[in-house]
Amino acid sequence: MARRSTLAEIAAEAGVSIPTVSKVLHGRSDVSVETRGKVRRLLQSYGYPEPGRAAQSGGQVEFVINELDNPWATELIRGAEEALESERLGLVVSAVHKSRALADSWAEAVQARGSLGAILALSELSPAQEDELRDKGIPFVIVQPATDTSPASPSVGSTNWPGAYAATRHLTELGHRRIAAIAGPAGRLTTRTRLHGYRAALADAGLPEDPELIRHGTYARGPAMAEMHALLDLADPPTAVFAGNDVQALGVYRALRDRDLSVPDEVSVVGFDDLPFTQWITPELTTVRQPLAEMAALAARMVVRLARGEQPEVVNLELPTTLVVRESTGPAPAG
Repeated sequence: MARRSTLAEIAAEAGVSIPTVSKVLHGRSDVSVETRGKVRRLLQSYGYPEPGRAAQSGGQVEFVINELDNPWATELIRGAEEALESERLGLVVSAVHKSRALADSWAEAVQARGSLGAILALSELSPAQEDELRDKGIPFVIVQPATDTSPASPSVGSTNWPGAYAATRHLTELGHRRIAAIAGPAGRLTTRTRLHGYRAALADAGLPEDPELIRHGTYARGPAMAEMHALLDLADPPTAVFAGNDVQALGVYRALRDRDLSVPDEVSVVGFDDLPFTQWITPELTTVRQPLAEMAALAARMVVRLARGEQPEVVNLELPTTLVVRESTGPAPAG
């Protein structure tokens, strides 16, 4: 049986956002008549239930994320959607965008929609907001916690420390001695954990940590490109870079191209995530795979169990990361 197109694929075909498709699927009225008609036809052609009846088949789960315009979000949404489909449940996707955190009225809106619970992939989630969700009886699971959340809050993440350690050790074993790290925001839990792994691999290789080689960005391409240019301006620039995610690695690639430097002959690059595009770029990116779709699918199933009154055997889960060696890493250049 052929795989049914995801909401992300339908959104791309319709030329609208994923939340717009989600609204039409669940019978929301705040979509123009023309757009609603186009999306309805696509949903029906791909075998989705009659718009407005998705929630009636068994309920719906909220998915709240900071940004939708990146492949990291697409992988998470795909995993959650496929897991809920087997339960005949709908997925309502919301983005908080520049506010970075949940609005004060969000919990009330979830209750009003009658959603079973929520999957949260946010860069900011305060203890007070976690308490509010619990107080209102809204089951929730956090995907890849970005802050130090309560141990009582269910979460699904990945093994960030081992992944960063493996990436850096791979570079040291190739003979690199000047290895830079372009990380995410300094306060982010994933940033701190990955840098701990990076530092541990340097120490195990007998290499000193050079503060000049550790840079912070926003997990976005532009800031990573700027930081890579700054690294290349050092008197002793790095011969290898561990990027905090694959999108940052794209920024590193662009800076190296601007300087007419070859990957990996002159500079090796490792990313983190293993997003689909890593095999489409040249050279193909060596990266650390974290199973994003599987993480979101597990979170979705946890929300459903919590909504049914079941308690997970393990509250805080971490799925394993794996180093995927491709074409962007090679021996340190001579001299």
